Amino acid sequence: MAKDSEPEWLTRKARIDTKLKSLSHPWQIIRYNSFINEDSLTNHAVEEYPTTNGPADYALFVNGKLLGILEAKKISVDPQNVLEQAKRYSKGISNPIGSWGKYGGPFLFSSNGEITWFIDVRNKLNLPRQISNFFAPPALEEMFDQTEITPDVFENLHIENPRLRDYQIKAIAAMESAIVNRRRRLMIAMATGTGKTFTLVSLIYRLLETKHFKKILFLVDRRALAAQAVREFISFDTPRGNKFNQEYEVYSQRFRKEDFDESEKFDPSILPNEYLTNPDKSKTFVYISTIQRMTVNLFGLDNSFEQNPGDPDYEDEADKSET
Repeated sequence: MAKDSEPEWLTRKARIDTKLKSLSHPWQIIRYNSFINEDSLTNHAVEEYPTTNGPADYALFVNGKLLGILEAKKISVDPQNVLEQAKRYSKGISNPIGSWGKYGGPFLFSSNGEITWFIDVRNKLNLPRQISNFFAPPALEEMFDQTEITPDVFENLHIENPRLRDYQIKAIAAMESAIVNRRRRLMIAMATGTGKTFTLVSLIYRLLETKHFKKILFLVDRRALAAQAVREFISFDTPRGNKFNQEYEVYSQRFRKEDFDESEKFDPSILPNEYLTNPDKSKTFVYISTIQRMTVNLFGLDNSFEQNPGDPDYEDEADKSET
């Protein structure tokens, strides 16, 4: 059947339902009925959930809380503007878990099975954005439990680092201001030799100290850059007189001997397998990796992008994880 002629019910069953059920922590899809005990719904996507503004295609419940509304459209419809329908249903929830302006459900999705849009309506500065896949129930609950980041979160840190130069301090302050203002795409441009890595390590330490940030992925395109980042993290002096990795877990991908000088002795801490396969929201850590290694971690060697075996950064370990 051509996509243009595919009906919405088939898009939902063949595409959206499949994605919801194929996550590492899948959604259970059930049809609404008046006998459902909503407090008992742990990871359920409830179809045709009633609101005062009409039935929502899916209501997403996690541990008894209605956290999301998902509006579906057939594959031939661009779902970006369909978020407005999800907003309408969110406003019509009869027994909301909270109130965010006019909305009773915080996380809104619209999808045609191939393209998915998302918005967190709890903060008016948040903008709709396209996401690659639906969030699993634990991820949605973790997002809901996160507290608001306000300017005083960074102002109250009182962390001074005498090694930071004026322009590095200004760059960190600009990044923190953008984070408070809910910006998602940020860039620091610094010339070679001006301490980009040290600036980022300093920023990451501050982010972790706020307790609002728990998992940091430090992603580079070459293993040499990953090795450089590892050096910066393990040599970083914290205000408490410790090294970075004495206060926070720091993991990296596997390295080869040639990635370090012969005089350097380094025994990297490899990311535990369960940190990828069974995420724990209580864990706080930094993971340093190349794009190539992270792709293999997530999808396996056969499903990652094509690599040239002659490339010095070629990843030849076929496992989906480091261990």
